[in-house]
Amino acid sequence: MFGLEDSRRYYVSQRYVRMNLGINGLSKLVSQELKRPLLNGDVFIFFGKNRQTVKLLCWDSDGFLLYQKRLEKGTFELPRFKPGLKAVEMPYRTLSAIMRGVSLKSVRYRSRLRIGSRAVFQPSDYQ
Repeated sequence: MFGLEDSRRYYVSQRYVRMNLGINGLSKLVSQELKRPLLNGDVFIFFGKNRQTVKLLCWDSDGFLLYQKRLEKGTFELPRFKPGLKAVEMPYRTLSAIMRGVSLKSVRYRSRLRIGSRAVFQPSDYQ
């Protein structure tokens, strides 16, 4: 079952895409332009030019899933992109804030323990 959770990796395309693209068109963008593997469970995020529509593409063990959200009023706020990159990895909490309509400019995350790719606990710190 597909779900948006912190354990997945999220990549947002730095260019706006036509929202009439489906699974085939978006998967072609991922492999040819973003140069990312398609079948490892990563979620690829695409926004329309008017920023009222977002599509999320993901491989789910035996097929692609495509989710779309269109706002009836307002727009999605996007983070500032880094020039020269085609896709930027986005933390789940940033995606969650964008999808809920939270202003990214006013969000401040409090410090939390992170276990995984960054070591924050050293046993020698407590001896």
